[in-house]
Amino acid sequence: MRRRRLPRPRLLPFALLPLAVLLAGCGGSSAARGAGGAESGVDGKGSVTLNVGDQKGGSEALLRAAGELDDLPYRIKWSTFTSGPPLLEAVNAQAVDIGSVGNTPPVFAAAANSKIKVVAGSHSSSAGEVILVRKDSPLSRPEDLKGKSVAVSQGSSAHYQLVATLKKAGLSIKDVTLNYLQPADALAAFSRGRVDAWAIWDPYTAQALAQTDARVLATGEGVVNGLGFQVAAPAALADKEKSAALKDYIDRVRRAQDWVHGHPDAWAKVWARETGLPEDVTREAVRRSRGTAVSVAVDPAAVASEQRIADTFAELRLIPRRVDFSSFVDTRFNGGLPPSSTAPRTYGSTYGKAG
Repeated sequence: MRRRRLPRPRLLPFALLPLAVLLAGCGGSSAARGAGGAESGVDGKGSVTLNVGDQKGGSEALLRAAGELDDLPYRIKWSTFTSGPPLLEAVNAQAVDIGSVGNTPPVFAAAANSKIKVVAGSHSSSAGEVILVRKDSPLSRPEDLKGKSVAVSQGSSAHYQLVATLKKAGLSIKDVTLNYLQPADALAAFSRGRVDAWAIWDPYTAQALAQTDARVLATGEGVVNGLGFQVAAPAALADKEKSAALKDYIDRVRRAQDWVHGHPDAWAKVWARETGLPEDVTREAVRRSRGTAVSVAVDPAAVASEQRIADTFAELRLIPRRVDFSSFVDTRFNGGLPPSSTAPRTYGSTYGKAG
């Protein structure tokens, strides 16, 4: 497998602000921003404070838009991270009690033997997990990626989607040149023709399709599991009061996701305001994938699916050891949740079918 890092390109003007914002499921190693920042909760409403890791335009924005931060019986202290891996580093360090990430960061954290527990799941459409090429590219199918250069964020959900797509096409990761780039740099490299393809997720998919000369070569549908997770610190789960607060918080996230299904336009507007992305971009990302999530149990099927991801990365020696993913799962909050195979929501005449 060939890997190379491209010289850091000058970012395109439209990419400067929005693509500095990395959303759930991202890879990378950036530190927390705003730790010890905003708090939610009302004076006198209990002595428990949940430390929640978030990403820009993520859980706090969603819960606030849905009215789920009203009348909290505990406080929430929010810490904002640029991506999933550093959020899980904070969970491991007990600086954060819980946070939401995509399907791949927990695998890398487990391989590092981090102190984490996956406690809740969500299932979204994988239509926004794509491999992009330029419209004038001669590449027409995944098999054509052999010998080509692909930009991808290391340890991200897109990383696994690329691996799985290549495998389905009869190729391996050794058949391409990987360029490990975060989304802002990857967009600039892709737009300037410095890479042949780009593995990425919504809302960057929506932004690239709207603002660059890009087209979709392949999507993650039928290739990746579409799962995301709430990941908690074992110490918080062991604390009776915090465990109760975690259960309440997870319930609020579930209700907020349900709110999005009935108010996609409202959420797209809030998301645009929170991230700096154009509203047409967030609307398309909500329609296709980011508004399709349903809360699901972390059941044996979900664990088995994550184990396959872990095994794949271990075989490729992209993580340092094999892991038993089930040992990083706590199922106490599964009660009443549908199975992980539950289909994501789709939108009708207003938005078209998701995916």
